[in-house]
Amino acid sequence: MANLQITLVRSLIGRNEKQRATVQALGLRKLHHSVVKPDNVAIRGMVNHVSHLVKVEEV
Repeated sequence: MANLQITLVRSLIGRNEKQRATVQALGLRKLHHSVVKPDNVAIRGMVNHVSHLVKVEEV
């Protein structure tokens, strides 16, 4: 199974608590911070929720 590299590219300033919590649950801390997560339904759902804030690449 493939992995996803998720990078935070937009700021969380002015975002609601659900979006902030989703970004934190993905393990992202600062702008341009990247994490590698397994490609599964739960991670895809979280990425779709904050798709306007992150960049996703398949690894």
